[in-house]
Amino acid sequence: MSNELIINSTQNGSRIALLNDRNLIEIHYDNKEEQFSVGDIYLGNVRKVMQGLNAAFVDVGYEKDAFLHYHDLGPKVNSLLKYTKFATTRNNTSYKLSKFKLEPEIDKLGKISQVLSKNKQVLVQVIKEPISTKGPRLSCELSLAGRYLVLVPFANGISISKKISTSEERKRLTRLISSIKPENFGVIIRTVAEGKEVAELDTDLRNLLDTWENGVKKLKDAKPKDKIIGEVGRASSILRDMMNESFDSIHVDDEETFKEIQTYIQKIDPSKEKILKLYTGRNKIFEHFGIERQLKSLFGQSVNIKGGGYLIIEHTEALHVIDVNSGNKSSNEESQEDTALNTNLEAAKEIARQLRLRDMGGIIVVDFIDMKNPDNKKLLFKKMKEFMETDRSKHTVLPLSKFGLMQVTRQRVRPELNIVTKESCPTCNGTGKITASILVSDKIEQDLDYLLTKQNEKSLSLAIHPFLYSYYTKGIISLRVKWFFKYGKWIKLIQDSSLALTEYHFMNSNQELIEME
Repeated sequence: MSNELIINSTQNGSRIALLNDRNLIEIHYDNKEEQFSVGDIYLGNVRKVMQGLNAAFVDVGYEKDAFLHYHDLGPKVNSLLKYTKFATTRNNTSYKLSKFKLEPEIDKLGKISQVLSKNKQVLVQVIKEPISTKGPRLSCELSLAGRYLVLVPFANGISISKKISTSEERKRLTRLISSIKPENFGVIIRTVAEGKEVAELDTDLRNLLDTWENGVKKLKDAKPKDKIIGEVGRASSILRDMMNESFDSIHVDDEETFKEIQTYIQKIDPSKEKILKLYTGRNKIFEHFGIERQLKSLFGQSVNIKGGGYLIIEHTEALHVIDVNSGNKSSNEESQEDTALNTNLEAAKEIARQLRLRDMGGIIVVDFIDMKNPDNKKLLFKKMKEFMETDRSKHTVLPLSKFGLMQVTRQRVRPELNIVTKESCPTCNGTGKITASILVSDKIEQDLDYLLTKQNEKSLSLAIHPFLYSYYTKGIISLRVKWFFKYGKWIKLIQDSSLALTEYHFMNSNQELIEME
């Protein structure tokens, strides 16, 4: 099974698609203006301490105060507070945590008022992005994720991923990290560290230490709400967490982004540099790899599954509900029970994909087709757990209930991705009345004439719906060829299935969108 990463750069940021055997399994949006990503570390200012909630509300610059519970303070919060005060002292020049004397741990069953007070400054890390009406959720247990290791300031322990099962390898890694780990830093050894030599682990550790020290140096001149350490971009974090032997190609359509990712790959895994490719095709990169079509078909309320069945996905305030239907499935199975089992197994595979794709979190209730055989129920439960194994988010799958319902919980750290698959008319904006669609070609002609003759544009690209693309390129002497004879300039046509039939966009030589009245 091959994994491909497709990165589409836009003016507002990047769209990042992860394909498994050409099937879309994850889609991410890396917005340049977006703040408060999971992993970011801020200098927060305590606004309120709520005794009843045993929590504090902290100002980190978001429109709503962030939430910090007592259990998220961590046992070493007193050391963190002392170090923050120490590092913010303007006459201080030393930031070495290895020489810092740690404070005693706090009581697990204590009260937040014993630790924090109003207007107190504290280093906090975003563990959950703002969702709906809620602000970010914070933690004082800071951690910096690298390729092979996770660095934990104010700790001294060494933890190893449970997925590294062999005792010899666990002992080897523990011994290696113990020899290079600085004082007052804990280390979590990630799964990908298995089999790696001490030089690779040491390089990763040094990079994380540099990131920490460069961040805390900012504290001297920092003001409350300032970002101290920022998480790497969404594309880089995916590469960091997922790059392995099966990760065989990365396609980027922007040269600047290409160079950034090239530098990052050289840093974390130079042997993988050859899999990075700059896409220079005529069509948009998402169009070329068939991603736009998949987005339209996979994000609707109804999702078709193999064999004729379909899913209905509903979102309520409290939970997500997924209904499995066999539809008009034509089956060769001998019994209704076998038909239900096969449809349920196909649905389970698609549901696991949908949870990753839409980044659905919280409680998910799945209403599978009723089955009477207990063995079939156990098989469905087993397969659902197997399909969910590739999901990097923390999750729990429960067996089928008496009513044939399966409950799934999945960690939610950022807002659910919602892509509108139903198209509103770009002319009427949903009012129901538009100018005759046949006249869209006349409007394009008028705008084209204006841009080439009045504004003297040297080069133009035109993004249009595939139907219009076929219309303008049909025949040897196509309409596009006629434009060339008329204006003496070749108009680049771009197929874009994300556009509505009557929607079009002109772009200049720098591929910047030209606003038309």
